[in-house]
Amino acid sequence: MQTHCPVHTTINLIDSKWKILILRDILQGPQRFGVLKRSITGVSSKMLSQSLREMEKDGLINRTVFFGNATAC
Repeated sequence: MQTHCPVHTTINLIDSKWKILILRDILQGPQRFGVLKRSITGVSSKMLSQSLREMEKDGLINRTVFFGNATAC
């Protein structure tokens, strides 16, 4: 018999060190890919992209695509 355990579900959703570090950064607010890449030491573009896609698929994050150049605030 399998029981539903919220801790087990959470661990399965954030099962890599990259996802934990991504969550750390995006909890502060929306982040652009380049900003995330620079803030997470050692992550490759491929791994960051893959982790973000998995997190989006799992419903942990929402992705917004912006066109054009980034503007400084």
